[in-house]
Amino acid sequence: MGRWSQYDEDDYRLPDGMKRVGYDSDTQKYYYRDHDGALWEGAEGTEYGELTKVEDAPAIVAEAGNDDVEAGGSRADGYRPLATDVNQPPRHIATSAYRNLLPFFLLICVVLLLLLRVLRSGSAPPPVPPDASFCPGDSSPYRVKKGDTCWQICQTWGCNVEKLEQTNPRMRCDSLAVDEVVCLPSKEARRRLV
Repeated sequence: MGRWSQYDEDDYRLPDGMKRVGYDSDTQKYYYRDHDGALWEGAEGTEYGELTKVEDAPAIVAEAGNDDVEAGGSRADGYRPLATDVNQPPRHIATSAYRNLLPFFLLICVVLLLLLRVLRSGSAPPPVPPDASFCPGDSSPYRVKKGDTCWQICQTWGCNVEKLEQTNPRMRCDSLAVDEVVCLPSKEARRRLV
């Protein structure tokens, strides 16, 4: 769409004394009134062009002397409202301005819920303290800390690596995980190994 210029106004395009007074959207015709009060009709679908004098038009405008906008007179730009049928029920006007924004808000909610789920699943649940019933016999549970190795655990708790591996058959010393629970051999067994 180009820029507005003074050549887009009615004064430049219409003959002297002509004034645009209405538009019928059903027929797509503009209506004009000259200085004598005669009614003219434009070509269908065009704003300007050849005008044809008409005697009757769809009940368009009040008389030219009525300039009261509130009472249905002309507006500042020269238009006058078309008469409306009183018996016709009013058209339904959408009162919800947010109806078009609903899909956008739903999309935002879905993204936030996914983000919340990812953030919650990324954080590990608090470690459960090891239960004594987890370990067989009279061995005691131990939760692996960062940097622990089988040899360090045995040095700290006074046990043998071979006995530690026998007590934990599924444990692999080369891949201990943080917060993994291992069973330490009983104190008596640890004393016998030392």
